[in-house]
Amino acid sequence: MKATFDLQGKRVLITGGASGIGLGAAMAFLRCGATVAINDLPSSENLKQVVADLKAQGHSVIAAPGNVGDADDAPRMVREAIESMGGLDYLINNAGTPGTKIPIPPSDMESQNEDFWNLLLNVNLIGPYRCTRAAASALKDSSGAIVNTSSIAALPTGGGSSSVYCATKAGLISLTREWSRGLAPQVRVNAIAPGCVDSNWMCRFPDDEGQRYDVDGIPLKRIGSPEDYGEAILWLAAGADYVTGQCLNVDGGMTT
Repeated sequence: MKATFDLQGKRVLITGGASGIGLGAAMAFLRCGATVAINDLPSSENLKQVVADLKAQGHSVIAAPGNVGDADDAPRMVREAIESMGGLDYLINNAGTPGTKIPIPPSDMESQNEDFWNLLLNVNLIGPYRCTRAAASALKDSSGAIVNTSSIAALPTGGGSSSVYCATKAGLISLTREWSRGLAPQVRVNAIAPGCVDSNWMCRFPDDEGQRYDVDGIPLKRIGSPEDYGEAILWLAAGADYVTGQCLNVDGGMTT
């Protein structure tokens, strides 16, 4: 059963919202009646198509093109989205990148060079900071909430697409705790740590007998859908009134 909230009049900005977990979150908020600004890169044809399709279905949605990895473009995008919606109630810092199409083992430090570090830091860690800083005033005015998308790669078990990716996602959990104190009491700040995601993620892990992931290691015996993660984001943003500074593992029990 899907969570249901009355979000008529509420305004949401979702970075990286044109696919995967971000789109799953957008659909959850739209189902509840919110107005959603969907962000993706300015060059994204997918963003244009997704927004057009959702508008045709009668949803209140706008495109918010912008690069969260750019120090000037990210705050510009946030400001324009807030102006277009007349305020902001929920910020979902979901945009992220693995920076690689295949996993890089921790032993391969040559592939994880300075340029690789800079890309992942700019998008995965400084990007959420840029958006949060630009949105903080509007969120305080609405007594709103932030949800950051981290990863189970941030946990002690590691195992993400690269050591750098693990580090950026661990840093985002730390920032979630810091911002929960810094923006309190007006704004709650939480995070989710997704496990395997059934989406067109840039990095593809080795197949297991034709499967993208081995579900034997997941107690619920299935891969998480974008809708699964969107439901968790929706609850933390709209329903968890006394929860802040937390990171919720959403992984089908894999980390148990």
